[in-house]
Amino acid sequence: MPASPLRLLSLALIAALPAVADAAEGITALHCPALIDTAAGKRLGATTVVVDGNRIREIKAGTVTPDGARVIALPAGSTCLPGLMDMHTHLTSETSRDSYSEGFRLNDADIAFKGAVFAERTLMAGFTTVRDLGERGAGVSISLRNAVNQGMLKGPRIFTAGKSIASTGGHADPTNGTRRGLLPDPGPEDGVVNNVDDARKAVRQHYKDGADVIKITATGGVLSYAKSSDNPQFTVDEIKAIVDTARDYGYTVAAHAHGKEGMRRAIEGGVTSIEHGTQMDADLFPLMKKHGTWYVPTIIAGAFVTEKAAEPGYYPEIVRPKALAIGPKIKGTAGAAYKAGIKIAFGTDAGVFPHGQNAREFELMVEAGMPPMFALQAATTHAAELLGMSNDLGSLAAGKYADVVAVPGDPLENIGVMKQVSFVMKDGVVFKAP
Repeated sequence: MPASPLRLLSLALIAALPAVADAAEGITALHCPALIDTAAGKRLGATTVVVDGNRIREIKAGTVTPDGARVIALPAGSTCLPGLMDMHTHLTSETSRDSYSEGFRLNDADIAFKGAVFAERTLMAGFTTVRDLGERGAGVSISLRNAVNQGMLKGPRIFTAGKSIASTGGHADPTNGTRRGLLPDPGPEDGVVNNVDDARKAVRQHYKDGADVIKITATGGVLSYAKSSDNPQFTVDEIKAIVDTARDYGYTVAAHAHGKEGMRRAIEGGVTSIEHGTQMDADLFPLMKKHGTWYVPTIIAGAFVTEKAAEPGYYPEIVRPKALAIGPKIKGTAGAAYKAGIKIAFGTDAGVFPHGQNAREFELMVEAGMPPMFALQAATTHAAELLGMSNDLGSLAAGKYADVVAVPGDPLENIGVMKQVSFVMKDGVVFKAP
């Protein structure tokens, strides 16, 4: 579909903005009173991170300053960590009482400007890399990624799925809740598929559009304007067609899933990760291990929708019972998955709750039974592995991108300090400092 005039206007306005920061140049010595080595699972004492351009040149014990380096000395009590990574966000939307009518009122230009605000808020919370798993607006998340990469906007490094792929009436069908005839019947170009050929075409369309990852909605969902939250919505053959085609283009596949049967089909179909996974249990854990499937819990989203479902009028009546049934279960499932040894990466479903509050997930992971170090690794080394970016991201080591955050305290003693990120460096550029 051709871009709308308003969308073109929004992108032109973004393109006209000045660069948000100069590219990183020269040598910087970042003095950290303490540093968490997520690769080794250890907390180190005073450490210097030496940055050359947008990469880490070396990590040195103690407080050292190479000749000619500029120095950034963080306050006493600060702890440095690798830039945080959220594997499940929606940067082009955010919860509100008006969410269900915005699709009829907002132009792509409006969505783009909101996304710019949400992206900056995410970066300032310490999240330097995210996956965006399902956008509002046609191609807006892809344009947002490009604007950030070109230095026009402040935001995290974005790996976007563009539109989620759904079946007719499925969780991400954009016409759910609308009267018949108001919108055209969506097809593969809109991310809606109904057979194996449709499935292949939808993936190829995502490649054409410039997506980085594929997202499918393998089951019903909580916030969609539809009755079921957990029924399976693809056949195994359709999922395999998506996964096989995605593999041809170098994509991984993330599967939104709440119900057990839909998860089983997604795992057997070869998806890379299960998102939410509410009804995952001991029957599915061995299957996930067999296939090497990742789990991204999004506990905070479950907690938020449970809270808001108790507020009359916040969600439509078709949504409220789903939120009350699904939301409270995710934390228990995440704890059981950890005990079972499932591979877990950090993700929040930001946009279902307000952007910038992503770090609350750390507290909920610990409440679910995960040690603080494991929770931190889920948002760093594990997330980098899920992305296939371990050579560049996930830990503070020579040769990796200079993505560094700091908090005013020791998160291994008080995981709540992760909500107080005081320093953010991405690609060697400082975006936030005490």
